[in-house]
Amino acid sequence: MKLIRFGEKGNEKPGIWWEGQRRDCSAWFADWNADFFRRGGLEDLERLKPAFGHFPIVPEATRWASPVARPALMVCIGLNYADHAQEAGLTPPNEPIFFLKPVNTLSGPFDPVTIPENSRKTDWELELAFVLGRDVYALADEQEGASAIAGYAMANDLSERHFQLERGGQWVKGKSLPGFCPLGPWLATTSELPDASDLSMELSVNGAVRQKGSTAQMIFKPAYVLWYLSQFMQLEAGDIVLTGTPAGVALGKGDDAFLRSGDTLDASMDGLGCQLIRFR
Repeated sequence: MKLIRFGEKGNEKPGIWWEGQRRDCSAWFADWNADFFRRGGLEDLERLKPAFGHFPIVPEATRWASPVARPALMVCIGLNYADHAQEAGLTPPNEPIFFLKPVNTLSGPFDPVTIPENSRKTDWELELAFVLGRDVYALADEQEGASAIAGYAMANDLSERHFQLERGGQWVKGKSLPGFCPLGPWLATTSELPDASDLSMELSVNGAVRQKGSTAQMIFKPAYVLWYLSQFMQLEAGDIVLTGTPAGVALGKGDDAFLRSGDTLDASMDGLGCQLIRFR
């Protein structure tokens, strides 16, 4: 199944992407949130699958929202592709590097993003994200990690490099601006996409390809990442984990490579749709 959400900010509703159309699920479910995942909502939704074609169609002009509601945590994995670590002038890590991204950065896959005031180096990071299907803490192994993943989505860990690297060396400073986590267009459940180990991805800026890679290049795979994170924190159903970006970001390519007002970012990933983001 492919879960979507739609509607104006603050008034989003749950839906599905079914046979090329958005269908409204709000008569059956309140939202795709922690409570939905925690109480087995995916199984309830699966039982309704024979009726999906009769669910109301969402009007075409309606905004696409993030495919899951605001979580308790968003965790990001840094330097999870060796080629990206190399372009950043850093050594690939022996253990996952992680940091938290504020949940209020979450936005829809086609929402415009405002370049931050005083920004010098706004950058892109196309990433695979996964969403938790249950609460986890101190998982025993990767197999338990895999079983706790509800599904996968495309994300962009937008980053202001001047804030991140040159204003005290605190990564979160450059990751926390409004709209800096476009997610979606949909969450592909593990029944829809059981294996995310080799998904091709591509990102273009103003029509020029900047990133082209595959999740096969990840150093630490999603199941391992979730097992590892659970040794240090409790994560909850509906939480989002971004798994890192391949090479091709603007960092290290000179100041002219960074995003400016008027630029357009176009991204896609196998099985996870596309994003189109205009910067203002």
